[in-house]
Formats: sequence, structure tokens, C-alpha cells
Amino acid sequence: MDSINKSKGEQRNLNQIKTGCSISNINSKYILKQLFNYAQKNIMLKMIKYNKQLQKNLDISIKDYEKYYKIEIELIPAKHIYGTFINISKQEYEPYFHIYFNDNPNRIRRYYFNKKDKVIKIRIIIDYSVKSFNELFYNCSSIESINFINFERNNIINMSRLFCGCSSLKELNLTNFNTYKVIDMSGMFFGCSFLKELNLTNFNTENVTDMRSMFWGCSSLKILNINNFNTKNVFDMNGMFRECSSLMEIDISNFNTNNVTDISYMFCGCKSLKELKMKSLETNNKINMNGIFLGCTKAFQTKMKCEFKNLKKEAF
Repeated sequence: MDSINKSKGEQRNLNQIKTGCSISNINSKYILKQLFNYAQKNIMLKMIKYNKQLQKNLDISIKDYEKYYKIEIELIPAKHIYGTFINISKQEYEPYFHIYFNDNPNRIRRYYFNKKDKVIKIRIIIDYSVKSFNELFYNCSSIESINFINFERNNIINMSRLFCGCSSLKELNLTNFNTYKVIDMSGMFFGCSFLKELNLTNFNTENVTDMRSMFWGCSSLKILNINNFNTKNVFDMNGMFRECSSLMEIDISNFNTNNVTDISYMFCGCKSLKELKMKSLETNNKINMNGIFLGCTKAFQTKMKCEFKNLKKEAF
């Protein structure tokens, strides 16, 4: 009975929106969702700009009201399109994720491919209620390309294992990516073995604390530019570049490792690595350095021993 009354109440509020009545006292996320569906862009922005209660409900400020849009992602399936293409729990699926196949105006109410599906392109729109991207594309081996078309919001705090296991991924466009408030990037690109290039120049990592296993298994990457990374708050870099077997050079001379407690196996298995630029390498007992250069060539290991004479044998 309560659910029926709640539904009727929400319908009354929805009717208020349609007739242009005041929305200041509407707290229902469902109603707010409908509001953005019915309102045109210019009306929507005015509502946000001048309505403090709505700003509070949506957790946004006047400064960013013009940038308050849904996150939009475009996916292209691999040739073998049977399987999962996005990981969404049943609890949070409705109404926060909207999936469209081949630009069909009708939303698809599932997040996996059937064997008979003929899908060329998938469009995913994610609402404001979602604040975590944890394992969003975990083991989605049926995806060949991911393009973040629109990512103006900055309320995503967790990107742990975001693309982990995307073994068919060949193209990843993160030009519009927003990582301003992200705390966890552990395992973010773990196992993206087909990915040959990765543009992370727009990444803001000033709030990130965990980067362990971030690029583990990116075996096709030859060059990785992360000069812009701010690591002042990072405490864990365990296995960060582990098994990046094609990586030939990397510059982390800008890395701040003052708070790092674990860099073990950081370059383990980087058998093609010839050039490593580092400003310093902490060797005190507080930092775990086990196997940091394990599996690298003997020539490279010898070079590291010469450059950092205080390295312990456990590092190799």
C-alpha cells in the first residue's frame, strides 16, 4: 500500500513539472529524473541556476550549473559480440543507466549481447546518481572501442578496475574524461592487452591514493606518457606497470613518492624496458621494493644497480 501511495505522490509531482508549477520541495530522485527528461536545455539550466533546493538535491553548485549533463559513452562491439558489454548491478540499473543499440530510440533493458544480436554501436547515458565507476567494464571482452563523448560531471570518486579485463579493447578515447575527484585507480587498465596507445594527458590525479596494478598486463603498450600525473597522495604503486612487456621507455621523474609505502613488482615483467627516468628511488625500510625489477633484462637490471647503488637484492 505504501508503495502505491508513493507512486501516486510521485505522479502528482510529475504533473506539477508538466504544468510548470514550483519544484522547490521535490526531493524524489525519480521526479528529478523526469524533470530532466521533460525540460528543454535552456529551461533546465535556469531551474538549476536559480533554485537552491534543486542544487542541494542534485549536489551541484551555481558555478558548474552549465556543465551539469549526463555522462555519455559510445561503444563499438568486437566481432564476437556474445557476452557482457557493461557491468551494472540490478539494484542500481533503473533508472540511472540508459542503453541504446544502433541509435534505436527505444532504450534496451539489458546489458549483455545475445548470440543473434546484430549490434554495430551502443550508446550508454549515465545519470547524476551514479558516483562510482568501479568495475563498470570489468571483463567486458566483447568491446573493441570505448569513447567517452560527454563527461562534464566531476562526482565520480572510484574508477578501480574500470576497464579491467577488456582484452579486445583496441581504442579508448578518454579526451573528455573527468577524474577530478577520483580516489581509487587501482587495476584501472588491468589486462587491456590489445591496447597499443593510451592518451592520459588530461588526467587529474591529485586526489588519487591507490594506483596499484593500474597498467598491469597492458602488454601492447610501447610508450606511456604520464608526465602530468600528480602522485602526492598515492600510497600504493604495487605492480603498477607489471607485465607491460612491450614498454620500452617511461618517464616518472615527476612522481612524488613521499607517501608511497609499496612499489613492489612495479616494473616486474617489463622485459622490453630500456629507459627509465626517475628523480629518486626511496630505499628506506618503510617502502616495500620486492621484485620491482624482477623479469627485466639483465642489462637493464645492471643499469639500475649502477644508478641506484642502495637498491636491495630483493628488488631483482
